[in-house]
Amino acid sequence: MSDFLEKNPWNALRQFTNARIALGRAGNSLPTAPLLAFNLSHAQARDAVHHPLDTEVLHEQLRAQNFRTLDLHSAAPDREHYLRRPDLGRRLSEESRAALAQVPSESPDVVFVIGDGLSAFAASKQSIPLLQAVCPKLTDWRIGPVVVARQARVALGDEIGELLGAKLVVMLIGERPGLSSPDSLGIYLTYAPKVGCSDAQRNCISNVRPEGLNYALAAHKLHYLLTHARRLGLTGVGLKDDSDAALAHTPSAPAVGDDSSSDAS
Repeated sequence: MSDFLEKNPWNALRQFTNARIALGRAGNSLPTAPLLAFNLSHAQARDAVHHPLDTEVLHEQLRAQNFRTLDLHSAAPDREHYLRRPDLGRRLSEESRAALAQVPSESPDVVFVIGDGLSAFAASKQSIPLLQAVCPKLTDWRIGPVVVARQARVALGDEIGELLGAKLVVMLIGERPGLSSPDSLGIYLTYAPKVGCSDAQRNCISNVRPEGLNYALAAHKLHYLLTHARRLGLTGVGLKDDSDAALAHTPSAPAVGDDSSSDAS
């Protein structure tokens, strides 16, 4: 059967990317192995979108790392509504809003929100290692409780940050799964969060996972943006990410991973 396979001249380039290139050809179709691999990746991407976030385990893991936690839910009552009504995922449910009203006012410098977004796999796998990498850098920051939010869109963090009186909110959210990355985490940073903030008022770091932007480098970028956001009093289009320039002068700096876009807004 191998006599009928035609190799692609780009085959040597496969070592540099996870993209589906140089797969070869069997007649007018793909060889069996790449076709089966594609079907598996497509199934994993679908599972990532529909798989529920295990909030109990996530809370336990966070508390084991000495983080205080809160459990909240968007106005989307279930996954079907979440996928069909993105607007519901951007606002808190009445129960969650009432629960936040009972939280003692601390006016933290920063609040981290972990949202399932479009990949609960990403939220459960990447959030805690990222927090472990960045929080030791925030020695002079008042960090609020870590919020775990279900059926969450990016803008849900704005309402949470506003109700907690936070100067900055950092949303860690599962990105839209790709066919080679069903567990990619996105980071969205917003200064002076409040309901109605636009995407132009945020900074984004995407593709956070060991195979993409690793935790150490993502933490470096996030710390840089947090520091300058607090100094300048803004985020978004007015805050430029020059964190790579600092790394260029650091010996043995890690390589930068390729970013992927998110669709969890």
